[in-house]
Amino acid sequence: MKTEQLNSANALIKIKLDNSVIDERKRVVAKRIAKNAKVDGFRKGKVPLAIVEKIYKETIDKEAVDELIKEEYEAGVKELNIKEDDIVGEPVFTKFERGENKLKAHIKLSLKPKVEIEGYEELIPEVELPKISAEEIEEKIAEYAKNSAEPTKSDKETVENGDIAVIDFEGFIDGKEMENGMADNYPLEIGSNSFIPGFEEQIIGMKVGEEKEIKVTFPEQYHAKEIAGKEATFKVKLKEIQEKKAPEIDDELAKKLLQMEDATVETLKDEIKKELITVKKIELYQPKKEELVEKLVAKFKFDLPDSIVEKETEIVLNEKASKLSEEEIKEITSNEKKLNKLKDEAKTEAEEKVRLTFIVDELAKKENVVVDDNQVLQVLYFEAMRAGQDAEKLLGKVDYSMTENKQKSRRFSRSLYVSKDIKKGDIFTEENIRSVRPGYGLH
Repeated sequence: MKTEQLNSANALIKIKLDNSVIDERKRVVAKRIAKNAKVDGFRKGKVPLAIVEKIYKETIDKEAVDELIKEEYEAGVKELNIKEDDIVGEPVFTKFERGENKLKAHIKLSLKPKVEIEGYEELIPEVELPKISAEEIEEKIAEYAKNSAEPTKSDKETVENGDIAVIDFEGFIDGKEMENGMADNYPLEIGSNSFIPGFEEQIIGMKVGEEKEIKVTFPEQYHAKEIAGKEATFKVKLKEIQEKKAPEIDDELAKKLLQMEDATVETLKDEIKKELITVKKIELYQPKKEELVEKLVAKFKFDLPDSIVEKETEIVLNEKASKLSEEEIKEITSNEKKLNKLKDEAKTEAEEKVRLTFIVDELAKKENVVVDDNQVLQVLYFEAMRAGQDAEKLLGKVDYSMTENKQKSRRFSRSLYVSKDIKKGDIFTEENIRSVRPGYGLH
């Protein structure tokens, strides 16, 4: 076995096994299997070794090779002086040859790179911290209170903006039924803008039991390209009108919204203020975000783990392909020059994203950014409230044992980093500069 440190983020373990070594291990494995082998005509554990080797030939060979490679791999990791926590992603076989006399295998390891970000403070823009008024806090609390309310049947005769219209609808394009364009008893909140532009406005004024045809045009940039820009007709029937009556703003509501037993209205106001500050910080920072990310990626250079870059490249390619039409995909795949160009662009973008991930991770360590489980749950709850979803049902699906799943905690915690105190106007945070997916097995 030989090892090679390719660079600070990649290493190679070269394994060579003579057949004599494999045969010796196969005999060991065969004897182990023979102890529990069951073959008709023989008592358990009394099957002749030659018969066991014949019956379990493939299993014996596989186990023997697997054991030897594992041992060589572990010895290689030790020789390279690599800690288990330093490995990111899965080890990859870059070579596996089984010849007449020997087996050759190369295993490539991707490692956490050594990231030095000295001088990052120079890149941080100066901004003035936003101020939040008491009126803004009250408005946001009222909004969350309304969103937390359960819809109840209304005595109204006609639909108004803000009501929930329970409708049956069926969509048609060019006289043909739309795929997935039909639903019964659908609760549509008027004014939520969750449907195609122009749809909700035409529901206003409808009476319970009334049937109506609604005509709308799908946006040119609609995600389903086959219907983008097309006019559709929906047959709609109003089944019921519902309303959300906001609960009283008191300590009980605060406990519900914050998921904290000792929460009070004052606690809620403090948390809402933090949230509003966060939103304003992001708004202030957004115009500077792209420029700062470019500066970070350009300033701090270090080796990247190849397997992570390869995986990210695949993801970027898939994202790019999803935005292309079938004709564009055919044109690119049939043109080697264009295909290679697309791959090169995807790899460059992937490298920048992976580099940014490690930079951000190091920034979080430098600034002691830590997020606990309770903060994660609070953010999830607020996000559900903002979207008008049932927060308690949503949280019921979340695995709360974050400490047992660091990756999940890391994923949820992205939106929290911005609420932490960071230098230079509290603007330089992970949420602000992070536009790539979290993870890569860093934690």
